[in-house]
Amino acid sequence: MKATVYVTIKQNVLDPQGSAVQGALHSMGFAEVEKVRVGKYLELELDTTDRSEAEARITAMCEKLLANTVIEDYRFELEG
Repeated sequence: MKATVYVTIKQNVLDPQGSAVQGALHSMGFAEVEKVRVGKYLELELDTTDRSEAEARITAMCEKLLANTVIEDYRFELEG
């Protein structure tokens, strides 16, 4: 089973990396970019066919390691 995990900075948290990317884009002539938020994208292959078990395990992984839940949100999708 394949899990795709998306981790993003919470909306109320400043994103200095996103601001730096926005500034770089502006300096390259892409003035139409109003806001940039930077996050993480992860793909995990799981050795299970039990969807509910996979959801529970991915949630645990996100809560314990993949996301800092104080300042980040996460969501995931399962295929297979």
